Amino acid sequence: VPVLQFGIVAVTAAPLALGAMGFTGTGIAAASIAAKMMSAAAIANGGGVAAGSLVATLQSVGAVGLSTSTNIILGTVGAAVGAMSE
Repeated sequence: VPVLQFGIVAVTAAPLALGAMGFTGTGIAAASIAAKMMSAAAIANGGGVAAGSLVATLQSVGAVGLSTSTNIILGTVGAAVGAMSE
């Protein structure tokens, strides 16, 4: 059972971590880590955030969540880490 718990934690923790960083369903939260990342990306790219960049991808995930396949991968990796730690 502990191995399964690592998988569940991995799937649950990713969206929570993104929200805590400021990548939310309503956009990037002001004065957050996400806002600082977006500012740095915009400065580096001449005023805009490039599509497909890390900031754009994280905001997309923060807005709509992770895909089923990504959740499966996270769960599998989390379970594997749990299995190795036993």
